[in-house]
Amino acid sequence: MQIVIVGAGEVGTSIADSLDDKHDVVVIDIDSETAEQLKYELDVMTLAGDGTSLSTLERANIDDADMFIASTDDDRTNLVACGTAKTMADPFTIARIKSVEYLRTWELTETAFGVDFMVCSDLLSAEDIVRVVGLPSAVDVDSFAGGLVQMAELEIGEDSPVSGQTVAEADRFESLTFAALFRSEGMILPRGDTVIEPGDRAVVIGSPESVQAFADDLNPEATPDDADEIVIIGGSEIGYQTARLLEERGLSPRLIERDTERARWLAEELPNTLVMEHDATDTEFLAREHVDEADIVVAAMESDERNLLVSVLAKRLGTGRVVAVVDNGEYVTLFEEIGIDVAINPRQVTAEEITRFTHGGIAENIAVLENDQAEVLELELTDASDLIDRTIREIADDLDASVVFGAITRNGELIVPRGDTELLTGDHIIVFVESAFVDELTTMA
Repeated sequence: MQIVIVGAGEVGTSIADSLDDKHDVVVIDIDSETAEQLKYELDVMTLAGDGTSLSTLERANIDDADMFIASTDDDRTNLVACGTAKTMADPFTIARIKSVEYLRTWELTETAFGVDFMVCSDLLSAEDIVRVVGLPSAVDVDSFAGGLVQMAELEIGEDSPVSGQTVAEADRFESLTFAALFRSEGMILPRGDTVIEPGDRAVVIGSPESVQAFADDLNPEATPDDADEIVIIGGSEIGYQTARLLEERGLSPRLIERDTERARWLAEELPNTLVMEHDATDTEFLAREHVDEADIVVAAMESDERNLLVSVLAKRLGTGRVVAVVDNGEYVTLFEEIGIDVAINPRQVTAEEITRFTHGGIAENIAVLENDQAEVLELELTDASDLIDRTIREIADDLDASVVFGAITRNGELIVPRGDTELLTGDHIIVFVESAFVDELTTMA
């Protein structure tokens, strides 16, 4: 497939990296040095130029393009680029945008702006935050098979009840599969006798009820309910969308915003959220408002540096759990190393969503884990699949790969995979696989 990507920032580069091994990819960037550097980092063709320009798109052979992805940091540039591409040819166009208003306009017809698929990074980030907030100890959560299956990556703390237990002892839930353990020395595909250690990140796959129950076991006092204190610091679009989604779940968060006009607007739009106008870096204010007693603090300001500061302040005050928005992907590790529980990077969230969509012919859904060390794939098996009419044990013996079958759905029902489970046409399988072996597995499916 011929794919043209406009924008060689974090999002565009991540998408190009995931596509260049199977497709002919052209990346356009306005900055000639950035374009030149990317050419040596990835096996892609690069062009320096304006992605909204007819002449630039002609140089990128837009007439031959099957897909066009506009992923710059500017919403209008991305929309104009998609519109321009549609006037010249008929590629499938994908636009990355931040503004939810553009998304709402596009959803009215799904033909607006010349965009075939729109990805809103602010809304996606807010949805990620709410999923993580709803599951204690989670650093990543994704749904599969229309919500019948959930995958969660959960952090094992020093005081966790399962710390020091074997996987067999910790797995007390019928419809739950331990897919992997990530620890400092690398990834482990656990056996029943594998001991869970403090600091591990456990990947589990199963019904949403079993995943929730296991998360509750890890941290029984951390699941938010109507009485819990959730404080959002920053009335950015991500902060606003997070509060709105929490309200939809029946929760009543507090939100701190320093700008008077923005605070007034938020108070009008969020009837079940207490909006406080103040500078959240004021430690006396945070103490006076008992932020130390909050179960969860979400740092959602528009500055990574300020989010880092308020996250550290919240931790020092004694807040139970801190989730921070980190716009610069290079800072994610820094946030995690100093003790921030979860760092949400909107650029990476967006890149993963676009990558999922571009892989639609291969997988129904994809989750990328631990800086692309592994993926969780949802695959629908057809008559042509090499996996049907075979047991999981037989398939595992043939695969020279790190693969765990996490769940199967058949005719709308969840099946817990066992070694003697036979796969049938029409099954949806949710599989944990090391990234290096994704191609081998998808070729068979």
